[in-house]
Amino acid sequence: MKLVVIGGVAGGASAAARVRRLDPHARIVVLERGEHVSFSNCALPYHLGGVVPDADSLVLMTPESFRRQHDIEVRTRSEAVAINREAHTVTVRDLTTGETYDEPYDKLVLAPGAAPVMPRSIAGIDRENVFSVRNVTDIRALKAYVDRPDVERVAVVGGGFVGIEVAENLVRAGKRVSVIEGTDQILAPYDHDMVQTLHKELDDNGVELLLSTTVAAVEDGCVRVAGPDGAAGEVAADAVVMAVGVAPETKLAVDAGLSLGETRGIRVDHDFRTDDPDIYAVGDAVELYDALAHRPGRLALAGPAQWAARAAADSMYGIPSRNAGFIGSSCIQVFSQNAACTGLNERAARAAGYSFDSVLVYPPDKVGLMPGSNYMGFKLVFEVPTGKLLGAQAIGRGNVTQRVDVVAALISMGGTLEDLKGVELCYSPVFGTAKDVVNMAALVGLNVLGGRFRQVHVDEVRGLVESGAYIVDVREPGEFEAGHLNGAHNVPLSQLRERMDEIPRDVPVYLHCRSSQRSYYAICCLQGSGYDNVVNISGSYLGISLYEYFDDKRLGREPIMDAYNFR
Repeated sequence: MKLVVIGGVAGGASAAARVRRLDPHARIVVLERGEHVSFSNCALPYHLGGVVPDADSLVLMTPESFRRQHDIEVRTRSEAVAINREAHTVTVRDLTTGETYDEPYDKLVLAPGAAPVMPRSIAGIDRENVFSVRNVTDIRALKAYVDRPDVERVAVVGGGFVGIEVAENLVRAGKRVSVIEGTDQILAPYDHDMVQTLHKELDDNGVELLLSTTVAAVEDGCVRVAGPDGAAGEVAADAVVMAVGVAPETKLAVDAGLSLGETRGIRVDHDFRTDDPDIYAVGDAVELYDALAHRPGRLALAGPAQWAARAAADSMYGIPSRNAGFIGSSCIQVFSQNAACTGLNERAARAAGYSFDSVLVYPPDKVGLMPGSNYMGFKLVFEVPTGKLLGAQAIGRGNVTQRVDVVAALISMGGTLEDLKGVELCYSPVFGTAKDVVNMAALVGLNVLGGRFRQVHVDEVRGLVESGAYIVDVREPGEFEAGHLNGAHNVPLSQLRERMDEIPRDVPVYLHCRSSQRSYYAICCLQGSGYDNVVNISGSYLGISLYEYFDDKRLGREPIMDAYNFR
């Protein structure tokens, strides 16, 4: 068999390598229009900040190493310009010589990837100081430009994963950075209550974060923008990095008569075969199946690209694969904060038509007396009334990926809150707590699901304070004096039994502490004493502080507390 692969990064290189393992006699040709194959796409931003000092180290394999190790012929600067399905050939243009030729194939794998979106509506988008980040050539050009002594301010347009990683690394390189994002938050897979911690982290590290702001033009020394109210303004910028998203590279497939799906990705079957039985497609250009939303979707991540590549290669040799779709797991580091998520957030669960609820907890990531113990914000989204796990988000200075990976594994197996409650995990005081963060979140979720107590979410607290709701803070007096919600009543848990008569029975009473644990104990005590009007504030004072801080500062609004508390 002769295999031709179009695209030599994650999906394409993986498909070629898998075919070689299955068939030592196959002839394999990989066509890549860029200068490099098999480079670490996800590590590109880290070259800007010196985490990856040498750009050459981003390239994991060269054409020569492919030939020596795997007997795979890799041709760089070779652009596939047409697929001739009846003739089983690909028309290739050699970008060095300009010559074209036809390359025959028995099986063909399309792995063209996705291209950065460069909106033509933005005046000045073609200026020499405007960059995108797709490959090693791009990151070298961007680093060479921003390393110039006259480049002090950089505007990053787009607050997705690439944009935030670029912004952090530019700060590490000593630049003054602005992030311009068109929606009201960065990192769309996270809910607004969670991502506020990362908004604060960017702000704490000197990043100017402009939300609900769009770019109109790039001019000398600045970017013209329209703010949340539509008012025109400008952001100082000696260089601009466009990171507003990617679009699947599908022209080659469309020109060959292959179908696109609902999301405008290349349509494939269970084995990643296109309409043509001899042509497969994998990677960022392909339409996948969202296993939780139960509809087509796209996911531009290296892991799914590699899994698809393996399944496609296996299919060529009659090896069955299980295609379970994707649930969407990802993680990112933002300065000192780590963030991870999997499955559906609340917006996605709502859009998919689920009946759902969520819980938000802030337990320590390891035993509190251990050095380096910090809070971890952990949110769990679950279906009502089944308790089926739909998603999780975690942010903190500790090991958030481990916790989210546990939930991701259970989601993939149809797990529920009951399953997560009882999952047995490793424990040592230096790594976690005996009842781990994920176990604790599941227990809280089961309490909410079973109606053992009622809760309100942190985004509802401002309305409660402004309406004069009766709020009880059960922290100790010293904690209360260091910062509390406006109008809150301090009845410490340690004094609750003696002062229970101070709690009214004829109006809703909202309780909180630092992280909702003591307020839960208080609710159990009050409900056991006949109170049926008590409600817990999810996330409590720590969650409220994190939720309110950045927007209070950004919008210049009146705080609902006399001091923020982030510990």
